[in-house]
Amino acid sequence: MKAFTLAIALVLLVSAGRYAPAAMAQEKKRDGIKQEMVQTAERVANAPEMVALLGTSTVNRTQIHLGDLFAGTGDKADIPVAYAPDPGRRAIFDARWLYRLARAYGLKWRPLSPRDRAVVIRDSVVIGPGQIKEQILEALADFGVAAGIDVQLSNRLMRIHVAGDTAATLEVEDIVYSARTRRFTAILAAPAGDPSAQRYRVAGRVHEVQEAPVLVRRKLAGEIISAEDVKWTKIRADRLQRNTILDDSGLIGMSVRRGLRAGVPVRTTDVRRPVLVPKGSLVTLILASPNMRLTSQGRAMEDGSDGQAIRVTNTFSNTIIEGVVTGANLVTVRPANNIVMN
Repeated sequence: MKAFTLAIALVLLVSAGRYAPAAMAQEKKRDGIKQEMVQTAERVANAPEMVALLGTSTVNRTQIHLGDLFAGTGDKADIPVAYAPDPGRRAIFDARWLYRLARAYGLKWRPLSPRDRAVVIRDSVVIGPGQIKEQILEALADFGVAAGIDVQLSNRLMRIHVAGDTAATLEVEDIVYSARTRRFTAILAAPAGDPSAQRYRVAGRVHEVQEAPVLVRRKLAGEIISAEDVKWTKIRADRLQRNTILDDSGLIGMSVRRGLRAGVPVRTTDVRRPVLVPKGSLVTLILASPNMRLTSQGRAMEDGSDGQAIRVTNTFSNTIIEGVVTGANLVTVRPANNIVMN
């Protein structure tokens, strides 16, 4: 038994001696891999950042910095390299100029194509035509121009851009107005009260306006106009025709003759009272006098509204008579037509 135990121990010692060098080699290899990974991470951390071209950027200052054109410029990002465009405008830099700029500041960048470019937009706040008209209208008050007018700018699409970090204010520095031609010329400054404000010249004309009822939605022929279908709006007086309806009582309860658009002045010929007697329908003819009341049947030859005189054919005698619509499918005949009633 002792001899067997000694044999086992001898085998284990021989095996350990045989595999010890291989295990040490593997451990050394693993240490080498770890050391190489650490060195690679240090090289990546210390390597300069990659420089890339920014296609489009927005600035809110008077200068363009290097970081507005390239990404990865590090501590050089805040170096001013060009003047920014006016508020609301853009500046375009081509590939050749950008390459010279990159070389001047030691950036490792070159264009991939001659079409490479950078676009820088100046941030802005827009002052629209509405605000411009309000300021001009206030200035025209000194010339005795009433408030109930419409200011029409020669440039109807005029917009004024001010820097994004300033207030969107406007003032009229000077204005010239002719009462005979109703034309004006003004000098505007934006932002208001700013010594460095931009000046703009604007011209236009003033027009008298009048309130008129219009439809809030489209109406088809035959539809009845209700109070909810009507709103008031200001319209230039020179655009109103003689037969334009200026009182909502001329619209509410009326029937549409033909399709009408929303927001457009309505003429008296566009509407009528609701049709109570459609053309071709059978109607009851009534002849009333202090002493008698006669009725007959007829056929309407035209549409008729309440109180409207229409022609009707007596279905018994085929005689054409004229009567006044007094209700739905009811036509009252004047006493002078009592002969044709029979």
